[in-house]
Amino acid sequence: MCRNIKTLYNFSPPASEEEIRAASLQFVRKLSGFTAPSKSNQAAFDRAVDQVADVAHELLSALVTKAPPRDCDIEAEKARMAQRFGTTS
Repeated sequence: MCRNIKTLYNFSPPASEEEIRAASLQFVRKLSGFTAPSKSNQAAFDRAVDQVADVAHELLSALVTKAPPRDCDIEAEKARMAQRFGTTS
C-alpha cells in the first residue's frame, strides 16, 4: 500500500470529498506507475480516479463501528511525532 494514503475511516470530522479524492489519486498513481499520465492515457487515468473515489466513498459510508471517532488533530500530531522521532504508535 502506498505510504501516502492515510486512513480515512472513523474520524471526527469525517473525511472530506477532497481527502477521498486525494487518496484515490495516490492509489491510481501507485497502481499505474504514473505520476502524470501521457495525453493518450489521461482519460483512462481520470476515469479510474473517479471510480476509485466513488467506491471509497461507498465503503466509508457502509462501514460501522462501536469505537468513538478519532480526532483528526490528535492523529495528525501522533503522525508528526512518529515521523520526527522515528516511532510507530
